[in-house]
Amino acid sequence: MRNPLDPAELNAALENVHRAGMPGLFAEVRDGDTVWRGAAGVADTATGRPVTPDMRHRVGSITKTFTAAAVLQQAEKGRMDLDAPIGRHLPELLGGERGEAITIRMLIGHTSGLAEYLPYAYPSLKAFPALAETGPESLDDHRFTRFDPVELIRMGVAAPPVGIPGGIPGVYSNTNYLLLVRLLERVTGTTAERYITENVIERAGLRDTAFPTGPYIDGPHSQLHEAWFGMIDPPRDYSVYDMSWVGPSASLVSTVSDLNRFYRLLLAGEIVDRSSLEQMQRTAPVISQEGKTIGYGLGLYPMESPGEAVYWGHGGTVWGAGALAVIRADGGRQLAVAVNLQRWNRLDASGMPQPHPIDEALAEFHRVAMYG
Repeated sequence: MRNPLDPAELNAALENVHRAGMPGLFAEVRDGDTVWRGAAGVADTATGRPVTPDMRHRVGSITKTFTAAAVLQQAEKGRMDLDAPIGRHLPELLGGERGEAITIRMLIGHTSGLAEYLPYAYPSLKAFPALAETGPESLDDHRFTRFDPVELIRMGVAAPPVGIPGGIPGVYSNTNYLLLVRLLERVTGTTAERYITENVIERAGLRDTAFPTGPYIDGPHSQLHEAWFGMIDPPRDYSVYDMSWVGPSASLVSTVSDLNRFYRLLLAGEIVDRSSLEQMQRTAPVISQEGKTIGYGLGLYPMESPGEAVYWGHGGTVWGAGALAVIRADGGRQLAVAVNLQRWNRLDASGMPQPHPIDEALAEFHRVAMYG
């Protein structure tokens, strides 16, 4: 039986996340034709400017669903085979035996065995994810750095592999998606940003979703507060940041309403066809950047609680910003939520993040929004 949306319960749960220490957050929950939008807290801790549900936000790796959908569109048109070796398309970036062993499908599903380039691009994160040995210095050093995506890919390819091609569990790596970006450019003859904009974003009718063209977020938005596990105290604003360090693997700016619309149309078979959607929903174990094993498909992953309905979607984080967008498997209920603080957990002596009241409050909001 469907649980109706309870605005009072949703508002209270959202406010509890703010009271637990989140500067500001905003969300949209949909159930059929019923829509709730809410916001709690501030966009700017210095001025007290409030957050609002229509704010634009950096959505991080939610971008990967858009990029994966673009690649699958090209496969539907017969311009690539998902099980073809990536080396046949990009031999200059990944050639030889590895290029023949790693397929396009492995890149989309993070089972290529390619390492994450991030620790090599950001020297103070060199021990990532051994968090006790990292520091936030590189965040400021690279605020306006314009990274070359080819150089980032080469860092990941040159790094020691984290697994064998097709090995299970896979390991989540942005290197995979930067290669997919280059693949899109090779087969479409245009930039990945332009192709995804015209064939995914505009196809879905998303009016407030775009790739950034510089370090600034266009339109109303929040400051993005990065705490880096208590090493930045008070948390610093990173809303102004050149996103070339992730490119079309995690750089999109969107709104909670646009995210819900995108995933609704995706699961309705209006962005990719039903066969492609079915492939996106075939999962394999993948170790996330937090060290947890999740089931990951092709740019999508499921979320579920025991005895409850399965939701599909993606989460994302960048410096100071986090977001989650999910839709119930039957398409009936949706949640998109954005938060303006990241890495709020301090570390214990062993370098492990300590529990924080935000964790429990945010999980409870997710539960109320998804299951009522």
